[in-house]
This record gives sequence, structure tokens and C-alpha cells, in this order.
Amino acid sequence: MQTNPNERKVGQAQSECLNVQSTMDVEPILSRSQVKRLLCYYGDDFTGSTDVLESLFQTGLRTVLFLEPPTETMLSEQFRNVQCFGVAGVGRSLSPEAMDRELRPLLETLKSAGAAVTHYKICSTFDSSPDTGSIGKAAEIGKDVFRSRYIPLLAGVPYLRRYTIFGNHFAAAGDTVHRLDRHPTMSQHPVTPMAEADLRKHLSKQTLLKTSLFDLMALDGIYEKVEQRLHNLVHDEQPDLVLFDVLDESRLETTGRLIWAEAAKADDGLFVIGSSGVEYALGACWQADGLIAASIGKHVATGEVEQLLVVSGSCSPVTEKQIRLAMETGFVGIQVPVHDLIQPDRTAAALAKLEHEAHKAITDRKSVILYTAAGPTDDSIAMIREALMKQGLKAEDSGRILGSALGVLTRKLAAELGLSRILIAGGDTSGYITRELGIYALECKAVLDPGAPLCIAYSHDPQFDGLELVLKGGQVGGEHFFEKVRQGSS
Repeated sequence: MQTNPNERKVGQAQSECLNVQSTMDVEPILSRSQVKRLLCYYGDDFTGSTDVLESLFQTGLRTVLFLEPPTETMLSEQFRNVQCFGVAGVGRSLSPEAMDRELRPLLETLKSAGAAVTHYKICSTFDSSPDTGSIGKAAEIGKDVFRSRYIPLLAGVPYLRRYTIFGNHFAAAGDTVHRLDRHPTMSQHPVTPMAEADLRKHLSKQTLLKTSLFDLMALDGIYEKVEQRLHNLVHDEQPDLVLFDVLDESRLETTGRLIWAEAAKADDGLFVIGSSGVEYALGACWQADGLIAASIGKHVATGEVEQLLVVSGSCSPVTEKQIRLAMETGFVGIQVPVHDLIQPDRTAAALAKLEHEAHKAITDRKSVILYTAAGPTDDSIAMIREALMKQGLKAEDSGRILGSALGVLTRKLAAELGLSRILIAGGDTSGYITRELGIYALECKAVLDPGAPLCIAYSHDPQFDGLELVLKGGQVGGEHFFEKVRQGSS
């Protein structure tokens, strides 16, 4: 059942098919000789980082996501044909003090890579608070490192049904689009609940930096007039950040053109904050200008696998429904005994029991779902918080403890059963499992559902080199997403 490592050559073959211009062709457009790549990015959580992989893949650009900052040797030799690259991080879960320690040196490293645009990638639902994953703090660090005139800020992604209208943010849940402070999930988020839909007001609680709005009306009309409006706004208001409204693809392309024009003026590359809408915006501009060829990435096909292993640390209602429907259609669901896993004297026995149950089901030709919670109201959530408190630990420690245990379990199952495709739900869970598998980079292979591409893994461990992975955020994927991952794309 192992994947042929040669399948990973899809990225290299794709790169040869693309008419991506060389560095010498990019330089005149930017008027900067030090430009080496179009874009690099830091993802503030693990699953969200693959969202950018997908957007650039669909644009037609070969992109690699690293789990740790790549060395110059890796970029110049093993991945020399890569036009864009990213680094998966954990900024969304950090305090402002921890963000300063993590982000400042990392952004300095990205700056030295010589990309035209450096993107601090956030969730399209703007997950953040003054104490956790502060986007305002990221802006302060980025402004200090890059010294840009202003920082473009773009959260909307029409492809993912995320919209910013006159500064207020909206996101879909099922068939309905909700204002962010009334979104059924984000308004009740356990760590960063969104009580304010106006992104400027939300940011004002995180930073003293000034944010100006470039709204829908300003984005309408011929490009020269739009550009002049932006020039006037920056001149008159002297903002630190400019928030761009996003409603549709045409305005998104206009925004991409404005950001690209600003990149041409930035001596050390332009620092941008936003969702994967940044890549969709820039990609539309690059294609329209002929800087890159038309997209072909989404046409790459993959086959189905007989058994799929799903490991879920997500407690979102979207994942809950996906788990339930998958179990109704033949997947075997095994709930992880989280209360036992966080008790040091019970961990080994609990893992052994889980391994036995999952091994038997997969051997019986069944796809398996290992899940920590069946939605946000699962009793296990309260149980684990109480157990952690008794040990003197915090609620946020659950991700580390459970993620590490599930990483060990996933490694054993993948090695023993020769699994070729694994789906992981939840950012913390994804990070710990990929680390356990020795994975140091990912590359997009196919598009399945918006925001959760099928990726090929690069691993230091030969038995996991070429493994197919899907890393899914809590709000991502249709109702039957698990079966879609098992079947692959046609």
C-alpha cells in the first residue's frame, strides 16, 4: 500500500510544464536585483499553512511548505526550482511575548530569502485576541523588521466564502454566511471568541498601530483611479496598516495589483498580513500580467486508497458532522480516551489499546477514524480540562499532550500497516504527528475541497518519504470530506 516516491516528481514535472519566468524576468517588474522568489510566507498555524499551498498550486506556482525554516542550501539545491515557499508556525497559539521571541528572528530569516512579498498568513476567520495569536503584535514585529510604508491587510477569500465588507468580516457556516460576531463557531471559539466583526475595532484591542480601510467603493472603477485613491488615503491618513475589503474575484484581483505595485517600492520586500486571499489576489494579478502561465495545478489526478487513517484532534461542529457521516458510510470510529492519555500512569496502556483496535479494523479492510471529541459539546472536553487542572496544567497544554501521544500512535500504525494516505484534523494534532513522522516539508499534489489539499510529504525517514497527507482545519471541508480524501481526485 506504500506510495511510490516517484509520485512526488509531480511537482517537478509540473514546474517544467509551467511558463514561470526566471528571476531575471522578475527583476525589471520589481526594479530590484535581489529578488529571488515571488513570495514566501509564515503560517500562524499548521493546517492553515497548507491553505496557501493550495492557492499557489492552483495559480500554477510550485510551492513547498517547510516545518522548520529551510537552510539556504535546501533552497538553492534540493528546492531550487520552487518559486514560493512557506514555513508552518504556531503563532496563533502564542502570547505576545512568545510571538516576539518566535517571530522576530523568523521574519528576519524570511526577509533574507529575498522574496518580493513576505506574507504573515492568518486564518480567514481572523482568529486572534490581545492575549493569544495577536495579529496586532505580528503587525508590530513585521513593521519593525521590514520598515514598509504600510502593511496591506487582507482577510477575505471568496473561494472559501469569507468576505470583508466596509471593514466588517463575514464567514460561511454550511449554506449560510454569518457576520463574524454571530458566526455559530467563531463567536463561541474556546480560545479566541470573536465578539467584534469590525476588523479595525478588533485590531485596536491588540495594537496601537493605526488601521485605515480601503473599502468596496474605493476598489471600483478603472485601475488608475483606484490606485490614486489608495495613494491619497496613505498620504492623508498615514496608516500603519491598510485593510482591504473583499467581496468578489474582480476586486480581489485589483487588490492584488495594488499590493504588487507596493512591493515594487519596497527595498527589502513587502510585508503583508492576511489569509490565503493574499495569494489568490496576487496570483490573479500575476496571471493577468503574464508573469506566470495559466493555472494547471488543479488538474493533477490522484487515485483512491483502500484504507484511510483519519486522526482528529478537532472539536469543531464541521468536523463533528464529517466524523458522524463517515461512520454512517463504513468508517470505523474509535474515540480516543483523552482522560487516560493525559494521566502519565495510564498513557502506555491507553495507547496500546487504541493501537490494537485500529490495527484490527484496518487489517479487516476498514478505514478508521481516531477522534478526541465528537464536537464542541463532547463531555470529554470538560473532563480533560478538569484532569489538567488537577495536575497543575492549563487547558492549552492538552494540544501538546494529546498531539504527542497521537503522533506516536500514528507513526506505529503507518509503519506497521504500510499506510499510503493519512488525514489529520486539527492544527496542533497535525503539527505533532508530522513531527513524529520525521516530515520536514510538504508539497501540494491535488485539490480536494477548498482549504485542505492533498499533499506529498518529504521525510527524513524513508518509510514515510512520499506519504500522502491531508491536513484539515476545523472549519474546512464538505460533509463527506473524509470519503472524498479516501477516493482522491479525478
